[in-house]
Amino acid sequence: MPEFITTPDNQRIAYRHLAGSLPTIIFLPGFFSNMEGTKATFFEAQCRKRGQAYVRFDYRGHGASDGRFEDGTITDWLNDALLVIGRIAKKPVLVVGSSMGGWLALLAALMRPNKIRGLVGIASSPDFTKSIYEERLNDEQRAMIDRQGYILSPSEYREEPVKITKRLLESGNEHLLLNRDSLDLDIPVCLVHGEMDADVPWQKSQELYDKIGEGHSELILIPDGDHRLSHPQHLELLDECIQKVISKMRA
Repeated sequence: MPEFITTPDNQRIAYRHLAGSLPTIIFLPGFFSNMEGTKATFFEAQCRKRGQAYVRFDYRGHGASDGRFEDGTITDWLNDALLVIGRIAKKPVLVVGSSMGGWLALLAALMRPNKIRGLVGIASSPDFTKSIYEERLNDEQRAMIDRQGYILSPSEYREEPVKITKRLLESGNEHLLLNRDSLDLDIPVCLVHGEMDADVPWQKSQELYDKIGEGHSELILIPDGDHRLSHPQHLELLDECIQKVISKMRA
């Protein structure tokens, strides 16, 4: 059974904590994903084998946590991640973020530089809310979201459409990264992206790599990789990246 931590606005956030040696690895899942996904559980199994501390959790409106998905915003989910990092994970921390979790991991690392000392981004999707509004919605859909506050968007990952709200898109504009000249991260960073990713172009990770600087980061592109990177060979590569970052971390 998961444990719970309560946010300042009285939402219960579900998490699982594996005690072990430092650094603590914490996994940040993607948009509409949760801590029971393939990568989240695989990383826990690997940490258990190594005796490594590990934390996985659900944002509000996801998985076992309180709230409705459609009520959540990027700010809410970032605050949920910061709460778990601050209260549950012992430092130094290595954040591992998948898709939206990659965006949130980068934001968290910029906000908590003394605690987060390493980062692995998996198919990171920085500024995806801006991309949705500008690149994926047509004029009619933009007018609809402005008029009624949301649209229903079909998803290949679930039967029901996903409710995309105006609040979600507007909150994303408060946390944009790709409009910055550089990202001031003095920690080892490994960015992994599949070149066959149909959801988030691999060029997003290339942009992040360029803004972080090659002195602190590594970019790994997987020619046959899709968005999820959940095939056994991809999971093994991701675990190797985590161990490589650990070897470069300093407290």
